[in-house]
Amino acid sequence: MSHPATDHPVLLIDANAPLRDLHACAAECLNVVLKYLDLIACARLQDHLEHDINTVTNIARIMVQDVSDVFRVIEQRGFNASSRTLL
Repeated sequence: MSHPATDHPVLLIDANAPLRDLHACAAECLNVVLKYLDLIACARLQDHLEHDINTVTNIARIMVQDVSDVFRVIEQRGFNASSRTLL
């Protein structure tokens, strides 16, 4: 998984996991981040310090990056499977 905080990834995606499991993981993370952002969207901004807004934004960014990384593996697996089918 990619994170800008490190030069070397420390969280790994099992690229050989069943596509159904990879999709379930991505879907769960995406649903959680959407609920989280819905909750934050309902908050009144004047009640929060700038630091809090930055923290909330960073949490959402990390969660969406994780989902993006899993989807990239799903896409690569899908493209590889379709290219083998064409051979």
